[in-house]
Amino acid sequence: MAHNFLDLLRKRRSIRVFAPHPLPPAAITALREAALRSPTSRGTNPWQFIFSDDPELIARLSRAKTHGSAFLAGAPLVIVVCADESASDVWVEDCSIAATTLHYMATALGLGSCWVQIRNRQHSSTESSEDYLKSILGIPAQIRIVAMVGIGMPAENKPGHPETELLLTRIHHNHYQEN
Repeated sequence: MAHNFLDLLRKRRSIRVFAPHPLPPAAITALREAALRSPTSRGTNPWQFIFSDDPELIARLSRAKTHGSAFLAGAPLVIVVCADESASDVWVEDCSIAATTLHYMATALGLGSCWVQIRNRQHSSTESSEDYLKSILGIPAQIRIVAMVGIGMPAENKPGHPETELLLTRIHHNHYQEN
């Protein structure tokens, strides 16, 4: 069973080009369940997820950052990953775990996905990406946005990273050792 998960890890790549058709309802249901099964610190479940399949709204979401979000305009599904920061002091970590879970679920479904960082990023010189998205999506002040995940059928073929590219010098045994 663990070998199946390693196969998934070996296969997953960031996909930024998607086929122009909607996802099957069963895939969206599986992604929702995966998000809600994501581990959280002390089981606080501070996250919230906004699933968007509206092309006009996705086009607006794709303009969240000055660089690095435009590809979302071609995604049939964008999931905004956010959390109530008053519910947990580790809401950023909990949201990051949930976004990662969504990536691996997408890969398991034969879909492609890519993370778009929102927290600490700018929409323009005067507005943060987070504030831009909050205004579009009607998100209240105590809800913070970590990222968006674009998901769809891949329209690009990216093989997994070969084992020879693994940064084995980043693994230490018992103590940290300079390499």
